[in-house]
Amino acid sequence: MSIPKLKKIENVKKYHGIELMDEYSWVDQSNILDVLKDGNKILPEVKEYIDKNNNLCNDFFSNIKNFQDELFKEIKGKIKLDDTSLKFKDKKYFYWTKTDVNSNYSKKIRQLIDKSKDPEVYFDGDVEKKKYGSKYFGVGAISVSHCDKILAYSLDLQGSEYYTIYLRNLENNEKISDEIKNTNGSITWSLDSKSFFYVKLDKFHRARSIFKHEIGKKSSEDQLIFEEKDDTFTCNISLSADEKFFIISTSDHITTEEYFFPSDQKNILPKLFRKREQNIRYSIDSWKGYFYIHTNHNAKDNKIQRCKINNLETLEDYIPAKKETVIGDVEFLDDYIIRSEKSDAIQKIFIRNIKDNKEEQIKISKESIGVPGAAMMQKDPNTTKIRLSWESMATPSKIYEYDIVTKEKKLVKELEIPSGHDPEKYVVERLKAKSHDGRMIPITLIRKKDFKRDGNSKIVLYSYGAYKHSLTPSFSASRFILIDRGIVFALAHVRGGGDLGDVWHEEAKKKQKKNTFEDYIACADFLIKNKYTHKGGFCFYGGSAGGLTGGAVINMRPDLFFSALLLVPFVDTLTTMLNEKLPLTPAEWELWGNPIKDKDFFKYIESYSPYNNIKSVNYPNMLITTSLFDNRVLYSEPIKYIARLRDRKKDKNIQLLKCKTEAAGHGGMSGRDNAIRELAEEFSFILKTSNILK
Repeated sequence: MSIPKLKKIENVKKYHGIELMDEYSWVDQSNILDVLKDGNKILPEVKEYIDKNNNLCNDFFSNIKNFQDELFKEIKGKIKLDDTSLKFKDKKYFYWTKTDVNSNYSKKIRQLIDKSKDPEVYFDGDVEKKKYGSKYFGVGAISVSHCDKILAYSLDLQGSEYYTIYLRNLENNEKISDEIKNTNGSITWSLDSKSFFYVKLDKFHRARSIFKHEIGKKSSEDQLIFEEKDDTFTCNISLSADEKFFIISTSDHITTEEYFFPSDQKNILPKLFRKREQNIRYSIDSWKGYFYIHTNHNAKDNKIQRCKINNLETLEDYIPAKKETVIGDVEFLDDYIIRSEKSDAIQKIFIRNIKDNKEEQIKISKESIGVPGAAMMQKDPNTTKIRLSWESMATPSKIYEYDIVTKEKKLVKELEIPSGHDPEKYVVERLKAKSHDGRMIPITLIRKKDFKRDGNSKIVLYSYGAYKHSLTPSFSASRFILIDRGIVFALAHVRGGGDLGDVWHEEAKKKQKKNTFEDYIACADFLIKNKYTHKGGFCFYGGSAGGLTGGAVINMRPDLFFSALLLVPFVDTLTTMLNEKLPLTPAEWELWGNPIKDKDFFKYIESYSPYNNIKSVNYPNMLITTSLFDNRVLYSEPIKYIARLRDRKKDKNIQLLKCKTEAAGHGGMSGRDNAIRELAEEFSFILKTSNILK
């Protein structure tokens, strides 16, 4: 196979007196954001390089196309293609979702509660996609007005997350001419259904202004009700649980500020709840005369406070902070509050009686490691019945109807695996590895029960490690494509994520970011030492900021891996953090540090950024993906990364770049079949490079 070459142009820039050499900096074209809207604006040389790399991918997979087709059928056979969700009881209608055997997108259905009319499909994804004639079909929001007569929905038809809002009259199914472009996709209806609120994107693709649109008027006449002046903050709007207030939230990654105004207020005047304070996060909700505040103020892993709506200054701790426990949000019934908390990366559900403040933990399953959930069955809060759910890495999702008073629990829906699945054939384990600084890093893994711990197996070790995102030990039918072929699938709950709370996140931010990578390596070494696998027995699997984790650990310890999948990876970290005009960069400085203003941050990011630390060593087989229309991690990052990797590496392994040049987003192509095909390709790469093809 002929490996594509990308031209080099010597380029040296100085930052803080430090020279930064980047022979591929020309790929970061100055109008790169324009490519998100029009792929034809990409530099011709870059497009040619992409095409050659895509052809190389096709060549690599050509001898296993039939195997990929088998995997596609196998994955699809694990999905109940014709499925219906449970119904949610609104004020006048039941609402639910349905998928069909031949559909790629879901249908939204409703029926009058009295069943005086047949069910109606008010949004059919397959029909809408065909109507708009786009290869990509990303749905932002689908929202029915409070009067039940108007549908508003937002679509991204390219993958760049510029959403257009459309409206339709549900009484005659005719399109309403109102159309609003360049939004973030959110839609929040006013109670009188004569208007709705939306968030506009600025020229840098940042959500910094909220508008009110009145039905039937031109979008140019829309009223600006809030504008964020800080480039690092973005905003949104929502309706409180009791529908008495609209709440505006504006935040960066570590600080929030919220405003509110009555939902019936004609002349909108948002009122500040608490002034922003560095590193303080809070969110408010309204219920029965109180504001409930979920905050980390004097509570590292959050607490719930409340105050009377007419007395914002007098706060009481309603659910106090707990040591090494993350306090989650709350949901309201007339007489009960449902809440969650997490300790040791294990989620728990509690129900509290509002009258006497007594609460109990609801244990849904005998399994110790899994994902519990709680949700409302209806809009009317005057009920004692809710839905509880449970799933684990071995057990498909089960949903129960639960009566808080009688404690009766009835199974109402279970995820069906058409090709069959027996949870008893698998074992889920929770392990802990000691990192370089003594921190114990959780590992959750699933393996076959007859697995032999002799050091000969292969492991897919998935990780992320950023944005306080937690890895949940949830069920994924597709993973058993690998597990049933003898591969262990594991999650490394590294720092940078929120698996063990805010401290877990804080300990891998800014000048402690390398803890993420050290944690991953510690997990790998632990699994080798305990004979789950061997050196060279790992496949790294991760995307976006997880791709940064992968790129960094592969530079540090390439000997650990036989293979790696870096999906839309954030691998040119320093270049991105030096460009304040990119969509996400200003807000990201709170996580990575600002290398423009601070020499120490410049040097620190440079010391781990995957692109800047590629060495002349042996690298594993790699599959790297990107998209021209991805606004979160621009296509230039993986392109530059693989070009430099091929220049410097010493191995004879295969490193592939696959770039989607047709409409696709940060999460890949749209549609069920496309998602399955992408998975089949990823799994075939793992199995081919692991020498397991059966």
